[in-house]
Amino acid sequence: MEKREVEIVVISDVHLGTYGCHAKELLKYLKSIKPKTLILNGDIIDIWQFSKRYWPETHMKILRKIMKFVVEGVNVYYLTGNHDELLRKFADMHLGTFHLQNKLVLELDGKKAWFFHGDVFDVTMQHSKWLAKMGAIGYDSLILINSFVNWCLALFGRQKMSFSQKIKAKFKDAVKFINKFEQTASELAIEKGYHYVVCGHIHQPEIRQIANEDGEVTYLNSGDWVESLTALEYDKRQWKIAKYAAADFKDEEVESGLLSDSEDLHSKLDVNILLQKIKLEIS
Repeated sequence: MEKREVEIVVISDVHLGTYGCHAKELLKYLKSIKPKTLILNGDIIDIWQFSKRYWPETHMKILRKIMKFVVEGVNVYYLTGNHDELLRKFADMHLGTFHLQNKLVLELDGKKAWFFHGDVFDVTMQHSKWLAKMGAIGYDSLILINSFVNWCLALFGRQKMSFSQKIKAKFKDAVKFINKFEQTASELAIEKGYHYVVCGHIHQPEIRQIANEDGEVTYLNSGDWVESLTALEYDKRQWKIAKYAAADFKDEEVESGLLSDSEDLHSKLDVNILLQKIKLEIS
């Protein structure tokens, strides 16, 4: 497959190190593009749940691919999120074309774009972090059960379903939270004079105009690689949501002999071994 040239690609909420992460699909997507700038907008590595000692080879391949982008001269911005908040103590670190930051402002064709993860607007994160962590564990368990159910549905030729999406749709509070998040981020961006505000965190891909009495801004969210399997792409002055579709990659193999995430479910590494592997990758 010929690589697509894209000016800017934004991905977030990959949650490497969890059962719900669709690393194989993300790797296929990353191998299909040739970006000038790659923005990793938080929760790429799920440090909160690292104690699970679950790290399939496909997850390591994502890190290798990101490192390869850096070696090739691609500007890679890693913006910290709540699940990888331990990296915030190293913010403003720059190694070649790799930049570790908490937020980012870029000028795109004369318009200012503000990038940050968005957990700062999450009241649960600010006041009950333990509750947020418990919720993350519950969410990952739900995704694992959902994966098994979808596997069974596929056997009978039935359409896959998303438990969490159905729950979000059923509960008005979830919808209110998403709307409040989008509104708060947008109002702050309008106040600061930005044309675009780009977030992650809520796993809800979106591009829409939001206005108030003080102005207007384009709100964007890159979604996630747990359920939505989406990224944001900016090229030729236009933003779009790129959604992974298996049919687009049916002839592509991630790597010969590689086990799928489901087949590799019990292939777990000790955290110390994992850190040693990461150290070897960067040295």
